[in-house]
Amino acid sequence: MKLSESVKSISYLKANAANLIEDINKNQKTLVITQNGEAKVAVHDI
Repeated sequence: MKLSESVKSISYLKANAANLIEDINKNQKTLVITQNGEAKVAVHDI
């Protein structure tokens, strides 16, 4: 897991939600969402 590909800002999530969800689901990966530079949540494929 590349850290640069697995950490995104909340503004990036807002702008690209559909694409990110599709990618997370397709590749069964976890994405860390940051807010103000701090990790806040993890999004993971079920």
